[in-house]
Parts: sequence; C-alpha cells; structure tokens
Amino acid sequence: MKTATIPPIRVAPAFRGEIESVLEQGESLSEFVENAVRQSVLKRQHQTEFVRRGMAAIQETQRLGNGIDADEVLAQLDAKLAAARKTLAQRKA
Repeated sequence: MKTATIPPIRVAPAFRGEIESVLEQGESLSEFVENAVRQSVLKRQHQTEFVRRGMAAIQETQRLGNGIDADEVLAQLDAKLAAARKTLAQRKA
C-alpha cells in the first residue's frame, strides 16, 4: 500500500520540546503525531455517531409521541434530591 503524508505544521520550539519530553522509549515524533491524529479522527467519528443516534432518538420520540416533558423530569429529579437531602439531614440529627 502506498502511503501519504500529512502536511507539516509549524509549532513554537517550546511546544515541540514539550511533545518530545513525553515521547515513549523508542517512539518517534512522527509516530506520536500519527497516533494523535488517529485518536482525534476516532473521537470526532464517535462524536458524530453519538449526535446522529441522539437526533434519531429525538425524531423517533417525536414520531411516537411518547416523550416525557422536560419540566416533569426536572420535577421528579427535584423530588428525589429533596428526599435525599431529608434522609441525610435525619441521619445527621
């Protein structure tokens, strides 16, 4: 397989020094940069997929009309928090 190159980037000498200071034994700067780029690509792919699934879930909930109103959810959470605080206060008393 033929390889391709990533465009070179200019960085401040101090930053290059920081990068080189964290290289593992036998790891080259090129390997480090390739690994960092791969991780960034995977992160963005995962974020994109997460958002896609979330949007699909919202659309499905709207289509089915079986969602729970945000105010209702917040009220339930507030009630749980109040109950937990009451229990905690009773234990301290």
